[in-house]
Amino acid sequence: MKPPTVRCHYVAPNHKMRRGGVINLSVPVVLPVSTADKERLDGVTAMALVYEGRRVAILRNPEFYEHRKEERCARQWGTTCKDHPYIKMVMESGDWLVGGDLQVLDRICWNDGLDQYRLTPTELKQKFKEMNADAVFAFQLRNPVHNGHALLMQDTHKRLIERGYRRPVLLLHPLGGWTKDDDVPLPWRMKQHAACAGGGRSVALQSSNGGRRQLLHRRP
Repeated sequence: MKPPTVRCHYVAPNHKMRRGGVINLSVPVVLPVSTADKERLDGVTAMALVYEGRRVAILRNPEFYEHRKEERCARQWGTTCKDHPYIKMVMESGDWLVGGDLQVLDRICWNDGLDQYRLTPTELKQKFKEMNADAVFAFQLRNPVHNGHALLMQDTHKRLIERGYRRPVLLLHPLGGWTKDDDVPLPWRMKQHAACAGGGRSVALQSSNGGRRQLLHRRP
């Protein structure tokens, strides 16, 4: 899948995710645009994507299609209530979506002191190989790790050991970007995760059954 999503890839997950099918991208990555931008760019073979005045990518073979906002929200979140923060953002975004083949010009860096945690899929695979992982289980969260999270991680690790895996690796995946106003800011969450990990990017933690459990931070 090459984001932003083109129409055929956008429609399929939205319709199948409610029918019990296994979809790799249940929440499509989309790029909303206004009607004015759609009319201005319709027919071009490529367009530049700019962030804060800097050209970061080229979108080739762009395809415009209707942004069916209410249907998108209903299928993804099971509600169309505009008090939901993400639904509010969707409803206020452009009336069209554009997708195509994305050529990223340079590695995306935010220069916020956390770029060392933003590993590419290839880098993650190499890291897991270095850690001799024979299973990887992920935990995504937007809050500091609390006791409930820890219990879920420990239980998953225990179950993998019981199934015969010897070195399960936990991929801790904090959500960055936009979060709710009452969420703990990402830098503070990463400090907590780093403290739990002994200040490093990976650490061996003692599990309840005496085995070893690896903790790896990653944020896209």
